[in-house]
Amino acid sequence: MKTNKEDIDQLIKDTLTQEEAKFYDKLEEQDVLGMIGGLFTGKNRWINILMNIMTIIFFGLFIYSVVNFFDTTETKELIKWGIGSLVFLIGVSMLKIFAWMQMDKNAILREMKRLELQVSSLSGKISE
Repeated sequence: MKTNKEDIDQLIKDTLTQEEAKFYDKLEEQDVLGMIGGLFTGKNRWINILMNIMTIIFFGLFIYSVVNFFDTTETKELIKWGIGSLVFLIGVSMLKIFAWMQMDKNAILREMKRLELQVSSLSGKISE
């Protein structure tokens, strides 16, 4: 049994040229791995690469701080390493939130392109 969405997609594909239909197929929803791969394409891939490098560095510093936290016995050192590990963990979390926001932005842009294509298709059909 076909869903309403599949019927609408088929109607749109019927009104598009072959080249437009291929482009429309590229705009389908992606899984999580596809969205992560999409971070490293386009104009802003350099900043996403940089953010992932920083995430790895912050995570390494977090592990280093935690190890030193458990190795020390002085209270002053415990506070320093504990705050350090907390800061690096927050840094990793913020960089991951940035990456998820970029993936969400890409998904929204993909949907906007689909809508533009649908509007273009419908306007072409109305003018005929």
